[in-house]
Amino acid sequence: MSLDTRTIARSGVSPISVYMRQVYQWMTAGLAVTAVVAYAFASSAGLQQSILDNSIIMIGLIIAQFGLVIVLSAAVHKMSATMATGFFLLYSVLTGAMLSSVFVVYPVASIANAFLATAGTFLAMSVYGVVTKRDLTAFGSFLTMGLFGLIIAMLVNFFLKSSQMDFVISCLGVLIFTGLTAYDTQKIRNFGEGAPLDDVTAMRRGAILGALTLYLDFINLFLMMLRFSSASRD
Repeated sequence: MSLDTRTIARSGVSPISVYMRQVYQWMTAGLAVTAVVAYAFASSAGLQQSILDNSIIMIGLIIAQFGLVIVLSAAVHKMSATMATGFFLLYSVLTGAMLSSVFVVYPVASIANAFLATAGTFLAMSVYGVVTKRDLTAFGSFLTMGLFGLIIAMLVNFFLKSSQMDFVISCLGVLIFTGLTAYDTQKIRNFGEGAPLDDVTAMRRGAILGALTLYLDFINLFLMMLRFSSASRD
């Protein structure tokens, strides 16, 4: 929903609140689409096997996901509001198809527990990112470097297949994405303070990009929670 500057002023609602509400609404919409698609694929043996047994489709989905994130991050300011929204929802669909495999790897109870833990952690850290007066820029830079290190460690362990290293990766992953949630929320809030409220298209673009950022934090935190719970039982 979009509100012009005069409507916001008359309503007495803070402009930053309007912007952040749009970000969270689109992030929630993306997560809902992902959940529905993941459940649909997991409920269909044919669809599930089409992904798990076909490496070309799997690789194609991964490439498409990376491509969409790069395009949205680099060129969202050149897109129409409709195109930016469509790309974000398409990414949510592709992620849902990929995440359907978690229903094969993990029991439903573990998935539910990981989701609840993720939701609680994400909510707490996102609220902190909104209300804190502390500048998290340096903290975010440190976490970003840690994220690159985490990716390298995951690639190495893909070949080593060490359960101990997998546990360490899971622990670090939970910590890194927990911290990134707070950092990214503050960055989005700061951007919203200078958002052009009289430009509906620009507002939608910014909200979609912010929603994508928090969506990625949530999904990756969820996956790390799943890995952590599985590794801690082994």
